[in-house]
Amino acid sequence: MGKLGERLRAFSTNRWLVFVAAMWLQSMAGIGYLFGAISPVVKEALGYNQRQVAALGVAKDLGDCVGFFAGSLSAMLPSWAMLLIGAAQNFLGYGWLWLIVTRQAPPLPLWMMCVLIFVGTNGETYFNTTALVTCIQNFPKSRGPIVGIMKGFAGLSSAILTQLYAVMHTPDHATLVFMVAVGPSLVAIGLMFIIRPVGGHRQVRPSDKNSFLFIYTICLLLASYLVGVMIVQDFMQLSDDLVNFITVILLILLISPIAIPVILTLSPKAQHPTEEALLSEPSKGETSTSQDKEDQPEVILSEVEEQKPKDIDSLPPSERRKRIAELQTKLVQAAARGGVRIRRQPHRGENFTLMQAFVKADFWLIWFSLLLGSGSGLTVIDNLGQMSQSVGFKDPHIFVSLTSIWNFLGRVGGGYFSETIVREHTYPRHIALALAQVLMAVGHFLFAMAWPGTMYIGTFLVGLAYGAHWAIVPAAVSELFGVKHFGAMYNFLTVANPTGSLVFSGLIASNLYDYEAEKQAQHHHMTALQPPRLVHSMGLLADGPLKCEGSVCFFVSSLIMSAFCVVGAGLSLLVVQRTKRVYAHLYRSVRT
Repeated sequence: MGKLGERLRAFSTNRWLVFVAAMWLQSMAGIGYLFGAISPVVKEALGYNQRQVAALGVAKDLGDCVGFFAGSLSAMLPSWAMLLIGAAQNFLGYGWLWLIVTRQAPPLPLWMMCVLIFVGTNGETYFNTTALVTCIQNFPKSRGPIVGIMKGFAGLSSAILTQLYAVMHTPDHATLVFMVAVGPSLVAIGLMFIIRPVGGHRQVRPSDKNSFLFIYTICLLLASYLVGVMIVQDFMQLSDDLVNFITVILLILLISPIAIPVILTLSPKAQHPTEEALLSEPSKGETSTSQDKEDQPEVILSEVEEQKPKDIDSLPPSERRKRIAELQTKLVQAAARGGVRIRRQPHRGENFTLMQAFVKADFWLIWFSLLLGSGSGLTVIDNLGQMSQSVGFKDPHIFVSLTSIWNFLGRVGGGYFSETIVREHTYPRHIALALAQVLMAVGHFLFAMAWPGTMYIGTFLVGLAYGAHWAIVPAAVSELFGVKHFGAMYNFLTVANPTGSLVFSGLIASNLYDYEAEKQAQHHHMTALQPPRLVHSMGLLADGPLKCEGSVCFFVSSLIMSAFCVVGAGLSLLVVQRTKRVYAHLYRSVRT
């Protein structure tokens, strides 16, 4: 019985169990991606026009990305409390929305409906922050894969929840709103005592590489399976039994990663010599923001840089380290006597607060690069319906679903390839982001040209590149500015997403679309010898909302976004140039 209890304790504190639980949480947490499926239900039930629905969309984007409270609280509250707050917000916001849609509660003014959407979607920021911060702390030496997989499952959640909705076989579309209110909240409450830091930096094993390989295999199988299912469902009507069978296979794929902590717990405890070395002597090349480094006192003083002789940098490395150590010792002794006041300012690779990061040029270069790349990508995702319909596609759902898959693969692949770059080549992770932004620029250009088949290719490139942003940037920020206050910095970075969407979608794409739609409407009325019946204040025709047809609808806006993606790639390359020495220092021993 004692041995069984020991095994259970080992299982409950295994970092791979925490990681798998965080994957499950993230697979239900991307509720913002389901807005495209929820908004028609709200529009029909409340009689909203397109501009009112767009206002709800803005509230959704803000709730999805404004996570200042979640970021700040993550440094003060335990993981279970963070998940409980997120579950409460999600249930309150979308639960109340469900009551209104089903007419069990009276409708609210538009601004209050926006507040409900904001509160419900904002619960997602608590799920994301808790999952990312916890897993980065448990896997400090595998940040790229961890962030990529976590963010990937968040992007895939819309496809998963849609499939779970299909298995209910209900004609009531309001049931989807109920699922969004209840599903993520129940999963978060069920896992809130499992997702927590467990000292993962002390659990490094040589088998970790095989474990990640298994996770990547599951990710590829899951993505391929969902793509196949979507294509089949798009072309034929499936029986209820077949839909149930498809959903069971999906759940098996989602549950299968639990095999990793089970096998590790049941395997013998005898350690490989390499494992013993890893556990007893942390790698010197690892970033100083890992859990090992956080427990050590700071020893690099900013006064050393100010008072060291000018010729010290030209000395041999061993002599240079000796002279700096001597100078540092003198400064510490002087500080003890009160003769010197030591200011402990972090260097890149150490733990920064959000305020300290604000004064660093690298942080703002990363933020603006993210705004240009991710913001333009989100604009495409939010406008896929109009973009596909304007070039002749009647059903936009296939593009929405495929974008979810490409987004997922971009996040997983971005984490994997950027990790390969920093591990094997000791080169900054942002070189992968620059490549992703170039691919996104090509995707926007193809949307502008609207050649046959470019809708599929453009969706693939933009979805893939957009997903890569959210695997590469959080990992890079945790390396350059530390994990101690990573929650606050991550949630500030996410503000770049709605900011970019506001600029590209709210100011550029929507106005150009309405301009072209009004021109076409006026032309049609003049051709029919009828007086224009435009209602310019609302952007509506007498018989419905304005619609634009043809490649001209998004031609100029797509070219503008393509150009800005190239600018974003340039900013990423500037970050690469500025941080090459930092990454060489952080990962220099990995190749030796």
